[in-house]
Amino acid sequence: MLASLLSLYASVVATEPMAERELQPESAVRLSKRMSELGMCSRREADVFIAAGMVRVNGRTVSELGSKVQPGDEVVLDRAAQHAQNAKPTVLFHKPVGIVSSQPEPGYRPAIDLIGPRTRWFNDPNPVSFFQEDVYGLAAAGRLDIDSSGLLVLTADGRVARQIIDGGGGVEKEYLVRVEGHLAQKGLQMLQYGLRLDGQQLRPADVEWQNEDQLRFVLREGRKRQIRRMCEMVGLEVTGLKRVRIGDIRLGSLPLGEWRLKSDYEEF
Repeated sequence: MLASLLSLYASVVATEPMAERELQPESAVRLSKRMSELGMCSRREADVFIAAGMVRVNGRTVSELGSKVQPGDEVVLDRAAQHAQNAKPTVLFHKPVGIVSSQPEPGYRPAIDLIGPRTRWFNDPNPVSFFQEDVYGLAAAGRLDIDSSGLLVLTADGRVARQIIDGGGGVEKEYLVRVEGHLAQKGLQMLQYGLRLDGQQLRPADVEWQNEDQLRFVLREGRKRQIRRMCEMVGLEVTGLKRVRIGDIRLGSLPLGEWRLKSDYEEF
């Protein structure tokens, strides 16, 4: 089903007559953008579904790319398209230190290279079969630094990727962080709220001591090397960082370097 939809998408030229654009009210937005904003799919996937006639607006099938909708319009995705989405795998991977999340760096391996039937956790509770060709549609949803370990999500589902990457701060990410150094006065309060990175105020974070050399961080945003830079600003050096949770999904007992499939009942 998905392959046929992608083939259809490749054969359609996304054009929109100038006259139609001029007649649209200023509040109107592209249907594909609205579908992405609603978390239904990515904009690329939306174009595939629209071209295939799988999207209805106020009960009417819309198949013209570039079509626009009003804020109050009801947008519905056909069941066939929903089934195609649900068939896309989402992988939960326990990334080791030294593995990059997505774009390979000289001398290092990307996480996608470690995903395959041989590295699947034998205790994976999801019984769905996974084949080597399933790997090719996967992409990392967010980053985890090369010198960090823990839970990394790779998915072929645009809805999942958007929720994690562009969730507007709604998806929490929890880390266990080993540190060295002398914490500045009121340093813990500063980590919780009060620091700025790259000229922007950081969102409030939950930060607490787990023991004498380990902190627990819960973040609702993801700046580049955020935790390490935050710690440096209050006199601490990070010696180990592990992500143990994204949203409601925990790393749990998933072994290092192995992966499992997200089950339908699990939500971020």
